Amino acid sequence: MILSPTFWPSGVAVVAYALATLWPARSEDAGTVDRAIPGALLLGWLAQGLAIALDVLSLDSPLPGARFGFAPALSVTAWLVLAVYAIESRRLGLPGLRRSLALLCIGAVVLAWRFPGQAYANAGSAWAPLHWLTGFASYGLIGAALLHAALLQHAERRLRAGSGTASGQIPSGVRPKGQALGMPLLRLESLTLRFVGAGFAMLSLTLLLGAAFAPWRWDHKTVFSVLSWGVFATLLVGRARFGWRGRQAIRWLVAGSTLLLLAYVGSRFVLEVILHRPVVA
Repeated sequence: MILSPTFWPSGVAVVAYALATLWPARSEDAGTVDRAIPGALLLGWLAQGLAIALDVLSLDSPLPGARFGFAPALSVTAWLVLAVYAIESRRLGLPGLRRSLALLCIGAVVLAWRFPGQAYANAGSAWAPLHWLTGFASYGLIGAALLHAALLQHAERRLRAGSGTASGQIPSGVRPKGQALGMPLLRLESLTLRFVGAGFAMLSLTLLLGAAFAPWRWDHKTVFSVLSWGVFATLLVGRARFGWRGRQAIRWLVAGSTLLLLAYVGSRFVLEVILHRPVVA
């Protein structure tokens, strides 16, 4: 396993993410970070992407095909969420998230190296790779929505802390209401729901492709996927028809995300790690 194609890029990614986690950023709370931190995150992101590509291509397998599993799915999700973080961090102050995301990526990289998943020499359908791609995209987009929901809650806490004075005035050094992270809260909330909508669209396409080009089986993956689809659909309808927002919307988002996580990652973890059974794509 040490000589597997993913060992070295995985090792580089772990070291780079560890540097991004441990590197002191004395000015981070002021909204700026040392240049070494984004450099380390970029190096880790590129190395993790290479490890994902090598793993999915199943280069150490004697037969051509693709390889997937619960750990690669987590790694792809973390990789996509970190990409969204890199884009958003250019506009928003994201204190504390840098270390949390780097640690998340370290765990995902190690898991993907330790549990590379199962190789599928024959995908069974020419549309199967697209089905897998849209499924991973839905994970990444919903993960990005959770990231923005965390930012939204952080912004609301900062605003409550900043306005909680006896006079009711905003103290010096605190941004005006709705600007705790450099972006109006309503815009941040709208961005969160846009990611939910995009993830819902990808999940819908994943289910349609699975139903059209593969035998439909009511297994754990299908049941949890359909349930998560229903929760996200309810959230989007509730937002459009009844104006759901704030904590109510976040609760539905967390519930749907949990079901989606159980759909593929959870079921594959049980089959691959606990039961040691081969799984069907």
